[in-house]
Amino acid sequence: MHELFLTIVIPAYNEEKRLPASLEKIVHFLRAQPYRSEVLVVENGSTDATSDVVRTFAQSVSASDPFRVELLHSDQGKGAAVKTGMLVGKGAHLFICDADLSMPIEEVNKFLPPQLPAGSFDVAIASREIPGAVRYNEPAYRHLMGRIFNFIVRSLIIPGIEDTQCGFKLFTRAAAQDIFPYQTISGWGFDPEVLYIANARKLRVVEVPINWYYMADSRVNPVRDTIKMLREVLRVRRNGRRGIYRKTAGGIGTGE
Repeated sequence: MHELFLTIVIPAYNEEKRLPASLEKIVHFLRAQPYRSEVLVVENGSTDATSDVVRTFAQSVSASDPFRVELLHSDQGKGAAVKTGMLVGKGAHLFICDADLSMPIEEVNKFLPPQLPAGSFDVAIASREIPGAVRYNEPAYRHLMGRIFNFIVRSLIIPGIEDTQCGFKLFTRAAAQDIFPYQTISGWGFDPEVLYIANARKLRVVEVPINWYYMADSRVNPVRDTIKMLREVLRVRRNGRRGIYRKTAGGIGTGE
């Protein structure tokens, strides 16, 4: 068995204001859990005091705590940060967690055994769309844009998944090691890419309904980033046709 049951990967770009409260909630939750864990905050090109905030917080963690907090760095882009954390993390399960905690951290156990039976999934993704999910305070235009984007994703590369973009996803260690070495997109479009790779590997992907709270200071620009993500979806489709994600003896795909 892996010594660590859970790795929480938090991509962080200019998050000096939101991280202290979010980290406090996360460690309060982890202190109450029966398993050992780690929190990896992956700073990716910040121009504020994000790194200092994480270093200070990590120093406050006691040696008796059943977890550790570590600061990592990556190239710029949420996808780059997630890939770095997923390849460094040592947990038996690895969980992507947005810094704003728009999903309450207490819901992470919905993605883990025994609540989600071991052996029944390889990838468990948070969904704001399937029965049982509840959205709070989201503007109607943001919801509409999200549904249009999801329709395009389902039509072009990932049929059957209702919510590819929610920022909370869990991978078994085996699935993470099978998927993330092949990830090529460093920006927001990494979500459809890693799910496309999971589907190409015939991994079991399940959606988990969550309570989700819209945060007005979201880092996503609804117009600019949606256009960019659409381009990246087309890139994923092109990469798939070219065999970029095909397994090779060296452990990485071939192609551009």
